[in-house]
Amino acid sequence: MKLNWATRITILRILLIVPFVSCMLKINDPELSPTMQTAMRYVSTVLFMVMAISDAIDGYLARKSHQTTKLGAFLDPLADKLLMTCACLLLASQRGRVDGFRLPQTVVVLIISKDLFLLLGFVVVYLFTSQMRIQPAFVGKTATALQLAMVSAILIAPEVSAVIPGWIWFLRVLWWSAFGTAICTMLVYIRNGSRYIAEYEHANAIQ
Repeated sequence: MKLNWATRITILRILLIVPFVSCMLKINDPELSPTMQTAMRYVSTVLFMVMAISDAIDGYLARKSHQTTKLGAFLDPLADKLLMTCACLLLASQRGRVDGFRLPQTVVVLIISKDLFLLLGFVVVYLFTSQMRIQPAFVGKTATALQLAMVSAILIAPEVSAVIPGWIWFLRVLWWSAFGTAICTMLVYIRNGSRYIAEYEHANAIQ
């Protein structure tokens, strides 16, 4: 099967997670000088922003060229969830934290729980209907956008906060907004999944 450009970009985004995680693990490495630690954070920031931008590009290309595929529809949310899981865990950890801007564990737990819950829901829908149904909702896209903005804002926080003293408050708004939209996303997908299963069973009962 020949891959279109949108799917290729998505695969590249998944591959870039490896160097991103590697650099993040070094931003507090005691064996590195402070200058090198800062350099690792800069590289992590660039890699993350490249992946965030590529997320918008691959979706645009798929829609513009009318080449939306089942593989792309599966890989795109998978790439988002892998990236956000790694980024959130690292930003809340001792090794990957940004000093003074450590991500609250409560936010991390909910974001990861939401993704695990959605994965479980996907499996349940497949078991009931024998069909792979991947239909992103607006609230889910909003949650992903907020999470991408949150991680980017944390990574650049040391430099920006020196210019904008209230940056920490902006971060708090971002991470609690991400927290809230994660809850909304779970509720919306529970409703959508339940409706789809009910419609499927109703259609089969009529036949």
